[in-house]
Amino acid sequence: MATIAVSGVAAVMLGVKDVQAAAAFYSQKLGLRIIMQESQIALLQCGPVMLGLNHGLAQKSPHTVGATEVVLRVDSVKSAHQALLAEGISFESEPHQITPTDWVAHFRDLNGHLLSIFGQV
Repeated sequence: MATIAVSGVAAVMLGVKDVQAAAAFYSQKLGLRIIMQESQIALLQCGPVMLGLNHGLAQKSPHTVGATEVVLRVDSVKSAHQALLAEGISFESEPHQITPTDWVAHFRDLNGHLLSIFGQV
């Protein structure tokens, strides 16, 4: 078996129904910077990883939403939670502690993808 040296995750790609609306959600609500946007795909900077929003993926799958979760690191989960609530985002879970030092809260994007904010209280 051949082995390769994987040095990290370059991008996470999500299938979306409407690239323009999805890109607006991630840039305006979550503050991600759009690197490139076309009619069928958008790439946003999310720390060292790019987040891709791909209309083609949504068309190829009978289910736009799969068993995935995108976890977004933030400095303060409680502060991020309050800021996102002010942006009209509804949460599936309130901020809660999951490790001795880390907290999490869950919500969904416009296409139903599960997203989490993760970090210190």
